[in-house]
Amino acid sequence: MSVAEMEESRIIQTEYSELMQKSYIDYAMSVIIARALPDVRDGLKPVQRRTLYDMYELGIRYDKPYRKSARIVGDTMGKYHPHGDSSIYDALVVMAQDFKKGLPLVDGHGNFGSIEGDGAAAMRYTEARLQKVTQEAFLGDLDKNVVDFGPNFDETEKEPLVLPVKVPNLLINGAEGIAVGMATSIPPHNLAEVIDGVIAYMKNPDITTEEMMDYIKGPDFPTGGIVANKDELLSIYETGMGKIKLRGKVEVEHGKGGKDRLVITEIPYTMIGANIGKFLNDIYSLVETKKTADIVDITNQSSKEGIRIVLDLKKGANIENLENLLYKKTKLEDTFGVNMLAVADGRPETMGLLSIIRHHVNFQYEIATRKYKTLLAKDLDKKEIQEGLIEACNVIDLIIEILRGSSSLKQAKACLISGEVSDIKFKSEASKKQAGNLRFTERQATAILEMRLYKLIGLEIEALMKDHEETLRNIATYEDILSHRSSMAKVIIKELTGFKKEYARERRTLIDNLKEAVVVEKPMEVKDVVFLMDRFGYAKTMELSLYERNKEAADSENRYVFVCKNTDKIAIFTNIGQMHLLKVQDLPVCKLRDKGIPIDNKSNYDSKLEDVICVAALEQLNGNKLFFGTKTGMVKLVDGTEFDVAKRTTAATKLADNDEVLNVSVLLGQETVVMRSKKDMFLRIEAGTIPEKKKGAIGVRGIRLGVDDSLTDIYVLPEGEAREVEVKGKTVALNRLHIANRDTKGVKK
Repeated sequence: MSVAEMEESRIIQTEYSELMQKSYIDYAMSVIIARALPDVRDGLKPVQRRTLYDMYELGIRYDKPYRKSARIVGDTMGKYHPHGDSSIYDALVVMAQDFKKGLPLVDGHGNFGSIEGDGAAAMRYTEARLQKVTQEAFLGDLDKNVVDFGPNFDETEKEPLVLPVKVPNLLINGAEGIAVGMATSIPPHNLAEVIDGVIAYMKNPDITTEEMMDYIKGPDFPTGGIVANKDELLSIYETGMGKIKLRGKVEVEHGKGGKDRLVITEIPYTMIGANIGKFLNDIYSLVETKKTADIVDITNQSSKEGIRIVLDLKKGANIENLENLLYKKTKLEDTFGVNMLAVADGRPETMGLLSIIRHHVNFQYEIATRKYKTLLAKDLDKKEIQEGLIEACNVIDLIIEILRGSSSLKQAKACLISGEVSDIKFKSEASKKQAGNLRFTERQATAILEMRLYKLIGLEIEALMKDHEETLRNIATYEDILSHRSSMAKVIIKELTGFKKEYARERRTLIDNLKEAVVVEKPMEVKDVVFLMDRFGYAKTMELSLYERNKEAADSENRYVFVCKNTDKIAIFTNIGQMHLLKVQDLPVCKLRDKGIPIDNKSNYDSKLEDVICVAALEQLNGNKLFFGTKTGMVKLVDGTEFDVAKRTTAATKLADNDEVLNVSVLLGQETVVMRSKKDMFLRIEAGTIPEKKKGAIGVRGIRLGVDDSLTDIYVLPEGEAREVEVKGKTVALNRLHIANRDTKGVKK
């Protein structure tokens, strides 16, 4: 076979779509199983598990000095987790933050970030070590063969496939993760309640979710707050999915002169980080937009002691209504989406509360079985050796005679194991006969030969006897635990009770059913304001009296200036035939020199894709006709009431391909329309001769254009208004053009 034929025989033909599908599924499962989702047994993602195990391997115990985070991250990345240092350090930081974890697993030393969103210092500055609970409840039995180990990424190290966690960490600390096509979001719970729930399940595996909630009341967030939909928790815990409504805790402090203050002392868990700053900005916006006039000042007095956001109120403020306003308009009331998704038996599964506890309990029985099998095997070995040493002490003179009469260690060992005496010199035949009856095991013979002489002291022999008795008791205990599930359950429950006693804390989150926040908004005082927008698209409103004092400057500096109501909407017509609506009250009330805000920020208008053709108050359109003119010469009139819609954006007119709107004008009287083409053809018609159409119509032909000609400008002239334009160096007075019929060619200028 030639080389070419051999190469051709190695080519595997496959359908490209099948290959892509298989590759993507492999990638997705890798992300799901090996990165994004926690294991239901230990409640840890791979990066968390590897980081904790690496700290355990490095000996960074809770009672040992802190070690640099960079050392931990580097060692974890080099040995177990080759995915970049930032992901490892981020996991380490989160496990040390008591405002994110109900049970922090890492003891951080240095700047590990704040609840307000400040990031942790670089890993070269911070230090860390294991928490005591992590060492005892997460890593305590790793030396007892309780979990399987597998090769690391380059098969140079062994790592645990799961940690032997003795508390239901998935519920206690919760989890968040985004995989491919799925995400997990499990709220944290109170350690004491969860342990009580696990014990209740172990005593009664047929317990219902409703009965379980007598022990596990609901989520317990590190930030406190209030769960406001208690009645929906049962459904969430049964299905593993749902929405928890969270509220911050607000207290009222009474000040002098009837001036009270609202103090936010606890925040929803979802507000952690940058959302605190957003919350403050939302309160500022409520004040600026005059949604409330009760807030005089806002100060953030939060510190290491806890959250304290103070709102100073004016005298006689409606506190209840203001609280409801904060719940309704800010993140002080938020939703925590629950999706209790975790890896169970090697596959992702959405589980209810009982299912998670069942997996945890089964895991506890599994690791307890492996632990006590290991301990039993060790104590059986110890028993064998102890019995050999005790027997040896009883015939120590004979053993010494054997050792003195042997010419090699091998000879002496053979005599102890099988009674081989042929080559050993004895003082008497009786000794030789007695030695021939010896039948020690291999381990016993080795232990006897290695025994030191001081072990023959009376007290040492007595201690050996006591150790043997203790070993026998241990063996009986271990065999009882392994033979009876009830005995094993008692051991597990005793251990759980010990963890509860040492690490339990009071519940922080209140569980209740609260009424929907209802805001009684005061009707806005209707008044005239002046809308101003410059050529760059920055808009604002101004008090009418202030505008009248600065009318000349305001008119010269702005493209659109008109009076409207503060309760009105502004209609923005663009060249692509769209109309965007903007609430006047969303615009800031400014002074003359204030810049305002871009209309892009408050409407769906996009300055990169469209140009403003006309801006008018919606109230001005009602009762009037709107003129539309396009580049291809299509014109129409539309009743203004058609644009009084609820949608923020609507199609103002229909356009043909490669057409665009050149002019939109509100007609108020006897206007005339002048159309100018790029070949300098002019046609002036009366606006009243243009037929009225619906906004969804293209319109009718306003001017008959020549080949390759199109309109460049359309002018709407009010009656009696004079306007001039320049054409090839000469001036053309538009108001003096002859009024012709629609759909004619016009005149050349």
